[in-house]
Amino acid sequence: MSEATEEKAPAAPAGIPMKMVIIIVAGVLVLALGGAFAMFKMMSGSPADKAQAEGGAEKAAAHGAAEEKPGEHGAVADASAIADLDPFIVNLADSPEIRYLKVTLKVEADGSGTVEQIKARTPQIRDAILVLLTSLDSATARSPQGKHKLREDITERINGLLPKKSVKSTYFTEFVIQ
Repeated sequence: MSEATEEKAPAAPAGIPMKMVIIIVAGVLVLALGGAFAMFKMMSGSPADKAQAEGGAEKAAAHGAAEEKPGEHGAVADASAIADLDPFIVNLADSPEIRYLKVTLKVEADGSGTVEQIKARTPQIRDAILVLLTSLDSATARSPQGKHKLREDITERINGLLPKKSVKSTYFTEFVIQ
């Protein structure tokens, strides 16, 4: 009789703890959502392209939907006529120490024709900017006033090399002193 009363209930299988199940389910959910987000971003295109397309359509509608001739650029293209210049790496005019300046510039012009003129005169423009940059010392280059004056001087020098003063502004996209 003791054998009959001592029958044991079947033991529960050694399973995975509940915490581990929750962590695995959460991980799979995060990966699935991340994959869906990445797929959505890749399929939709870049936001800059959409904004430009929408902005162009809104401006065309606002201006009575003026027709463009093939090969011409509308006001949107002309407003964003920006020329990229290769980076400049120069020694600064600090005498006791050797300091370097690396500057990358973008030049805003009043039209795409000016951008072509800038590209055609790149050697003269680079020379004028190099002479200007090598005359700087590090203290002047670091100050906000010095950077502002440098921006104005670069714009003036570029405009001096072009047939008409059509450069609106110069922008620093990289400015490193070492």
